[in-house]
Amino acid sequence: MWTIENRQRYDRTKLRYPSDLTQDEWALVKPQIGPGRRGGRHRSVDEREVVNGILYVLSTGCQWAALPKDLPPKSTVYDYFDLWSWDGTLERIHDALYKACREKAGREESPSAAIIDSQSVKSAEKGGPKWTPRATTRARRSMARSGMFWSTPRAC
Repeated sequence: MWTIENRQRYDRTKLRYPSDLTQDEWALVKPQIGPGRRGGRHRSVDEREVVNGILYVLSTGCQWAALPKDLPPKSTVYDYFDLWSWDGTLERIHDALYKACREKAGREESPSAAIIDSQSVKSAEKGGPKWTPRATTRARRSMARSGMFWSTPRAC
């Protein structure tokens, strides 16, 4: 319920963007980000700003090229997103935030029960993940819709 306390707790108007991390959120996320690579140059980018850039893209759905200029460059943000997806950092961040939210609500870290609705069962029976590649591949153009198809004589 939206009480005065809840409204103050979830108020993000003082942040630059609604997707930016608060101090408390950053305190949970920072330990999940590993140190930079050994050798070479030290990290010169602010990891918090990189996370803010990733959250901006995820919350707005904008293109990487449409990142605001006050966030790190799109190539930097995307490279960290790609690296953290590959090495499991994003999954660790998610798990840490998930556990903190459950503890704050007075629940155990991991749920003890799950609810499965009939729609989920129906899609699982059909083999849900198997259909994903078909949905992401480009549609083929029909030969019948091509102007060249009807204008060229057939060789029998």
